[in-house]
Amino acid sequence: MRKLITYTLFAAFILSCAAEKAAGKFEIVKGVNVSHWLSQSEKRGQERLEYITAEDFKKIADMGFDHVRIPVDEVQLWDSTGHKEEEAFKLLHNAIDWALANKLRVIVDLHIIRSHYFNANNNTLWTDPKEQDKLADLWKQLSAGLRVYPTSMLAYEILNEAVANNPEDWNNLIARMIREIRAEEPERVIVVGSNMWQNAYTFPTLRIPENDPHLILSYHFYTPFALTHHQAWWSPLSEYAGPVNYPGQIVDTLVYRQLSPAAVETMRGYANGFFDKARLEKEMMPAITYAREKKLPLYCGEFGVYPTIDNEIRLRYYQDVVDIFKTNGIAYCHWCYKGDFPILQENGDPDGPLVAILVAP
Repeated sequence: MRKLITYTLFAAFILSCAAEKAAGKFEIVKGVNVSHWLSQSEKRGQERLEYITAEDFKKIADMGFDHVRIPVDEVQLWDSTGHKEEEAFKLLHNAIDWALANKLRVIVDLHIIRSHYFNANNNTLWTDPKEQDKLADLWKQLSAGLRVYPTSMLAYEILNEAVANNPEDWNNLIARMIREIRAEEPERVIVVGSNMWQNAYTFPTLRIPENDPHLILSYHFYTPFALTHHQAWWSPLSEYAGPVNYPGQIVDTLVYRQLSPAAVETMRGYANGFFDKARLEKEMMPAITYAREKKLPLYCGEFGVYPTIDNEIRLRYYQDVVDIFKTNGIAYCHWCYKGDFPILQENGDPDGPLVAILVAP
């Protein structure tokens, strides 16, 4: 009987701790995107099963991160007829369970849907009401399966990098998605990104529901593009293989004039110029100002540098960006864990100097 009482008291204590944690706030500081797995990937079957495992979440926690953002795509989770891909859903639940087992909070990010891809020009999400109904249904299905997780440990991101020519199209869709999620999960934290690839400069056009304390505002930061995407194969600047500099003029104007007209035009625009820490902070300021006005947390859900530039310059840039985040109380999530902007070396070990910057107190 004494053993039974002791066990019962212990079980009650565990349940009490769990309830207390579940009632807490969804608070994040520094994380990493677990990308190119359930999103932007052709991996299926055994390859997908082996690409990310429980050991990866333990490694992320051991490095010192406190959360993960998990991008998921419609084509991974649902087939073309709208039926769930059971293996993919199981992997998503496994990932959340592995994260929580390592005390990592999770953001489930609906990254790409069939009607909207951030690098496409023909997104029907903005022109076809049926596609907006479909997005709402996708979130109803996700919510039905994910609502079992504590609101202190799991958050939703409605859509990655919305690209709407009319910002009101995105604002109206935000309002609808939040309203529908709130009908079932009134206290679930929802991450809301700005329009036009979640750029900081579009925050003045963003409208969010008033008096909803369970929101996190999000932007992405890959400025300046000539540095962060140097030689990235998908970038309009991929042809440029010369040096980049930071702080200072990223690419010499005499050098880039020798590139193709498209690359020259990009260099003249948002990709190049004189950048130092003060300029980087100025570029983020519209998002910082908006979040302060709304009294809501601000989150940089993606940032990173393609690993082709001089490592000293690369780390100098990272240090300045992370310093700005910390100075302004901005949570952040590096893009990414494995893949194109990895924090892992080819042998699977962490990139020590980079990780040290990302997780430093």
